Amino acid sequence: MTTTADSQLITQLIDNVGQVVLGKRDVVELCMVALVAGEHILLEDVPGVGKTSLGRALSKSVSGSFARIQFTPDLLPADIVGSSTFNSGENRFDFHPGPIFNNFVLGDEINRAPPRTQAALLEAMSDRQVSIDGETRDLEAPFMVIATQNPFEFEGTYSLPESQLDRFLLRISVGYPDRDAEMQILESHRNASPVNDLQSVLTTQQVIEIQRAAREIRVENSLKQYLLELVHRTRDSRHLRVGVSTRGAIQLYHASQARAMINGRDFVTPDDIKSLAVPTLSHRVLMASGGSAGNNRKLGEEILAGIVDEVPIP
Repeated sequence: MTTTADSQLITQLIDNVGQVVLGKRDVVELCMVALVAGEHILLEDVPGVGKTSLGRALSKSVSGSFARIQFTPDLLPADIVGSSTFNSGENRFDFHPGPIFNNFVLGDEINRAPPRTQAALLEAMSDRQVSIDGETRDLEAPFMVIATQNPFEFEGTYSLPESQLDRFLLRISVGYPDRDAEMQILESHRNASPVNDLQSVLTTQQVIEIQRAAREIRVENSLKQYLLELVHRTRDSRHLRVGVSTRGAIQLYHASQARAMINGRDFVTPDDIKSLAVPTLSHRVLMASGGSAGNNRKLGEEILAGIVDEVPIP
């Protein structure tokens, strides 16, 4: 499949999701970057701006399996990965898979569950597998976690650990729609949510093929050096106590390849890297003051944006 053909399929996907998520094409395109890169996304904003609708629309646009997990303070790890029960008739333990065993998993309000439960997602997100009762079980490709969270300042929320934040390719702020888009939303929701009528436009096999092709997108050595310079500047910044890890550099590399494919190119440009640096890296650093930029979105993004502006474009 050519890059142009892949780009056309992704455009169909973006247009399909855009039927539900009105006035937020830039946000939808960022979500597509994560899907094409084969990674996960964290949608962060105040309640009621469409985070869950966006996650549902994205998953319904691909003909794969889907599960929604509503994170609550009493949610247990077994509620996510599953558990085994003893079958007395067969004298054995039978495993009952949890909702994590789906192609698309919507983790709604992920920061309302305690850290131990949040950690149940870590192995699945990083290794595409879960270990239960001493046995490792693989997750079916494609696998994508679409998590939503309310700002940390909201009552009843827990901060996500840095190790888990690092597993998300992008942290995206949805934001309020403009007035015209909000009027369209009012009209489209007169009877029911339009996401209920959304049809899939891609198969899971097509998504897998697109993800494989994206890894073949060409990245010139000068752009690799540019990317690494951005990463190393975070490690040398007086505003940051901990800079971006090597995993973060790899994630930005893959995200840039995905953006190039979405735009119908078989090569990465400086703008691919520059435009994705903040949403890919800002949640992976720690502030010099001791706070986490992962849980102080605005400050972390401002610091990363300043670093991006300082580094010369090749």
